[in-house]
Amino acid sequence: MIAPLYQTLIMLCLGIGIILLFSIRLKVHPFFALLTAAFVVGLGVGMPVNEVVSTLKEGFGNILKSLGLIVVLGTSLGVLLERNGSTQVMADYILKKIGPKYPALAMSITGFIVGLPIFCDSGFIVLSGLNQSLAQRTGSKVAVLAFSMATGLYAVHCLIPPHPGAAAAALTIGVDYGKLILLGILAAIPAMLAAYFYIQYASKKMEDNPIADHTVVEGIAGKKPSVIAAFLPVIIPILLIAARSFLITDPKSLSWWQQVLSAIGDPVIALIIGNLLALLGARFLSQKAITQSLQESVEKAGSILVIIAGGGAFGAILAATKIGQQFSETLPLGNLGMLFPFLLTSLLKTAQGSSTVAIITSASIIQPLLEPLGFHTPDDKLLCVLAMGAGSMMVSHANDAYFWVISSFENIELTTMLRVYSVATLLMGLITFLVVFLMGLFI
Repeated sequence: MIAPLYQTLIMLCLGIGIILLFSIRLKVHPFFALLTAAFVVGLGVGMPVNEVVSTLKEGFGNILKSLGLIVVLGTSLGVLLERNGSTQVMADYILKKIGPKYPALAMSITGFIVGLPIFCDSGFIVLSGLNQSLAQRTGSKVAVLAFSMATGLYAVHCLIPPHPGAAAAALTIGVDYGKLILLGILAAIPAMLAAYFYIQYASKKMEDNPIADHTVVEGIAGKKPSVIAAFLPVIIPILLIAARSFLITDPKSLSWWQQVLSAIGDPVIALIIGNLLALLGARFLSQKAITQSLQESVEKAGSILVIIAGGGAFGAILAATKIGQQFSETLPLGNLGMLFPFLLTSLLKTAQGSSTVAIITSASIIQPLLEPLGFHTPDDKLLCVLAMGAGSMMVSHANDAYFWVISSFENIELTTMLRVYSVATLLMGLITFLVVFLMGLFI
């Protein structure tokens, strides 16, 4: 039995309200917020308790089955690159190539590249010492370099797998990872540049802040990987996944080299290769340090996985309500297109702070609405995920943990954070959505 549309809409709004209440006011872990919302929506539309439970289990399990290895391997790759000094090597190389005349641009590009495998908050903490040192060497404002690096990290975090929000949305909506990575990078570059130019403009009225007392010592003691060894764990998995997506068009008829590429280009295998390359770069570390790094990555991935799986459970309940069928018969959602996922994700991001929770929740809501919204083809769905990624950028402010990481590590005042960084994230989201809209005219 399908509940009336008005009842389904009321319960959907109530479910979103619960997620926001639990996240913002009660500070409850997002997993419990998503699980509670799923129960309330399921029971509210008249589903029997046993059916709600079985649907939750199915949605939870499907996400873990599909994304579990990817999230764990992506997290371990990021941690290993932090510990073996690869992030410092990459940053030093970029700074050397760009030169001291453009330190802020160098930090933007550094954040962008380092952020491909590493979560934005971890990447910022690791590179904070380099940022402080560069400010001392070049006489640049600490806040300008910090904002440039932070937005470079943020651009890829919101758009590109294996970051959890983008990866979960790709799975929920049904989007190829390789194509999402390549188009996500293309969309993230204008976002990074928009933030960079705005920060340069805003810096004219920005007072410099003192070097933080807890400045991280630049570099990592002891030996480090070579430049090639530092970049390969990032570049090789991306190339393998992308090549598999674009070069294999008919999985039923493969030559020998296509069979090999199909195997090593699978995201799980590609990330395993990346981890092995990172371990080669970590050969200078002690066995204890490597073991601790892997342990940390598993613990970090576990927290992320329960949030993603909670989103999967919530999405399964929404799918069971047949909300997509009801909307398609009642409302002209086709006129909204990409604007709907963008605005929905923007609202959730601005309200509760987490880009990951915002895009996971939006994907769960939008999945049953794909047909009514006009997302019929694989390319349409790809643009839908990118539009959600754009929405998950805006606006980062005082309810975002990353906002406070930047502020606390660089001693930046709240007013400066809001006037410069928060406005930069707003521009990043709008520019990214514009780029995605233009992409839709050509693909």
